[in-house]
Amino acid sequence: MIASTTGFNPTYHEQAPTMEQIKAKEGYVLLEFGAPWCGHCKAASEAIEAGLSEVNIPHVKIFDGKGKKLGRGFSVTLWPTLILLNSGDEVARLVRPTETEQIATLLQQVKAPS
Repeated sequence: MIASTTGFNPTYHEQAPTMEQIKAKEGYVLLEFGAPWCGHCKAASEAIEAGLSEVNIPHVKIFDGKGKKLGRGFSVTLWPTLILLNSGDEVARLVRPTETEQIATLLQQVKAPS
């Protein structure tokens, strides 16, 4: 299964879930690709935390880098990249957010009726 928490998760998981596990997940999940030493990731962490305080969905921080299959499967090239999924399908993506409003806009997808 997907190792995640509900709400903000401060730790990047070295052991990423597989694409099959991601696609099998029911409901919304926010994937965050980055690295613990990444300056952009550190700068975005407060905005991400604030944005996630408004919704109750799993947040999976995935350590990304050269040779990491999941990040390549989602065509991640910059960090942090946030990908909102609904039952395994990408709903929205945000690259290098800097403001809480950007995160809130991304997560409005969760609050909007389908």
